[in-house]
Amino acid sequence: MAKPKSMTTEESAANEGATEALMPEPLTAPQIEDLKTRAAKADDNWERLLRTTADFENFKKRATREREDAIKYANESLIKKMVSVLDNFEMALAAGQNPAGAPQSLQAGVAMIHQQLRNLLLESGVEEVDATGKTFDPNWHEAVSQQESADVPEGQVLQQLRKGYKLRDRLIRAASVIVARNPAA
Repeated sequence: MAKPKSMTTEESAANEGATEALMPEPLTAPQIEDLKTRAAKADDNWERLLRTTADFENFKKRATREREDAIKYANESLIKKMVSVLDNFEMALAAGQNPAGAPQSLQAGVAMIHQQLRNLLLESGVEEVDATGKTFDPNWHEAVSQQESADVPEGQVLQQLRKGYKLRDRLIRAASVIVARNPAA
């Protein structure tokens, strides 16, 4: 077993100086007051952080709720406009039940309702996709069949069977069409 090394006088003095360096000096009254002020400020900042965090969480919940409501009731204004069209249809049906009502007035009423509905859709950004006489475009048209035609060039829409509709620039329903092809030789 090795014999412990004894300290020299110089090492002993250096060791005592290191111990004294670890011992903090007592705080003065102004330093204590400064620490108290800083602690109070830290407590105030902590409370502010907690309130801000709670406010932010409440904001997120409110924003989510408002977004869900906006999605849920997005069509409200369109539906309000459509209700008046429905009212007019009901009046037309009632007029059709009356034997004294002339067929011409019933036909005129239905035509007015048709125009009202078209205007409502147009105001909402819905437009017809008119395919008649145009070159077949698979992005806007749905080819139901092909028909031989000497009058119309191949690839041209010969007849539109059902109108297509788009909402601004997005296709809602493609137009159903018959496409012309060259007659067989």
